[in-house]
Amino acid sequence: MRISHKKHKPEPKKIFFHNEGISAPEVLVLAYDGHNLGVLKTAEAIRIAREAEMDLVLINPKTVPPVAKITDFGQFKYQQEKEDRIRQAHAHVTEVKGIRLSLRIGAHDLEIRKNQAIKFLNEGDKVKIEIILRGREISQKPLARTVVDNFMKEINAMLPVRMDQEIEAQFNKVTAIIAKK
Repeated sequence: MRISHKKHKPEPKKIFFHNEGISAPEVLVLAYDGHNLGVLKTAEAIRIAREAEMDLVLINPKTVPPVAKITDFGQFKYQQEKEDRIRQAHAHVTEVKGIRLSLRIGAHDLEIRKNQAIKFLNEGDKVKIEIILRGREISQKPLARTVVDNFMKEINAMLPVRMDQEIEAQFNKVTAIIAKK
């Protein structure tokens, strides 16, 4: 399989509007303890927040009127970043792992590839099974399809799988993609 050299772009940082950065004329204000203070003019809400030695932070700018909360901005920003880090740590990006077979593959090699495929599937990744036909092997596409089909049947006997891509023959390749059910 090819190694991907793509640079992953970092997600843009979230911008939180607070105090004078809030452009809406009126906001629905939530107090520090969570109870509703009602719809107030933005300037009045900022004054109330300053009297409590806190900040007015815009929580949901898409509603009408926007929702703002009286809280400590530094603490609010830290909590949001902490939740994002936790969410990102628990997210699993599904990859497509490759298993390459050949027409003349031995039984032991086939067993090793089968164990690798099952390991990849159990980790939540998809598996791309491919056979590259070289030289005169190109005329043996039906045999290559049979090898891939038998390999998938053996894996399916050990672990239920679904086909994401049917067995497909391109110029000198026969490929299929499977995933765990």
